[in-house]
Amino acid sequence: MPETRRKPKESFEGLLRRFSKQVQQSGKILQAKKIRYYTRPKSVRSKKIAALRREKIEQKKEYLRKVGKLKERFPGVKALMKM
Repeated sequence: MPETRRKPKESFEGLLRRFSKQVQQSGKILQAKKIRYYTRPKSVRSKKIAALRREKIEQKKEYLRKVGKLKERFPGVKALMKM
């Protein structure tokens, strides 16, 4: 953490401005933002399971579309209907 001491006849706003600049230049804020939402990397096995699950759902949706039980989805249609 950068240390900032108040200079003689320096206003609090000036001190705060100098401190903020030092913190930003040190990169501490950027580092904190990077690690704030850290998630552990998924294992290879869990990635494969998730991929298989997605593939199975996609195949089921495609089958239902072909049979006619699932409507085709067109992007932007909802926005056009509101107009």
